[in-house]
Parts: sequence; structure tokens; C-alpha cells
Amino acid sequence: MSAIRNQVQLIGNLGKKPEIKSFGEDKKLATFSIATSDYYYDNKGEKKEQTQWHNVVVFGKQAETVEKYLDKGMQVAVSGKITYRQYEDKDGIKRNVTEIIASDFLLLAKKN
Repeated sequence: MSAIRNQVQLIGNLGKKPEIKSFGEDKKLATFSIATSDYYYDNKGEKKEQTQWHNVVVFGKQAETVEKYLDKGMQVAVSGKITYRQYEDKDGIKRNVTEIIASDFLLLAKKN
């Protein structure tokens, strides 16, 4: 059971082209966001859509694959763990960030 203590799996669409950062000689980091949508009916019986945005981080060789193949609008499946971090912005305000550190991803549908 320890393998599922902090595990998240999402299927969603990329909101924009992934951002790639290089550091060191051959190390890369890719960040992108994906949207997931749920549907429900309100009190009037009208169908409503609720969209959530998830920040995803990918390291190493997988970041190179993200850079090469992923683009805005594509549908992907992501598996990884959820993390929380805090940083101070340029104005000295503390900000909280929730991210999915992806261990695996799969391209499901290409952009039209």
C-alpha cells in the first residue's frame, strides 16, 4: 500500500506549450499545465462544466520528450505525486504552489 500513498493520475488537455528550462550540462525541467473538466447539473437542470487546472513538472529525459512532442491543446495522461511548496515573490509576498511531479505521461490525442 505504500506505493499509493501519494499518487495522482490525470487525463487532461495542455493549456499552452510546455516551458523548458535547462540547467547544468544536460539536465532539463519541463513545466506545463493541463485542464480537467467535470460536468454536473444545477438546480435548474442545466448542464454545467467545471474546469480545474493542474501544474505538472517533468525532469530529465522525460522533459526532453515533453519538449519534443507536447504542444498546446494535446490530450495527455499524467501519473505522479502531488507536492506543495512555498516561495517568496519579487514583492516579498509568500506564494503557495501545488504541483504534480510526473513520473510517467502518455500522449493520448494530438492537437487538431
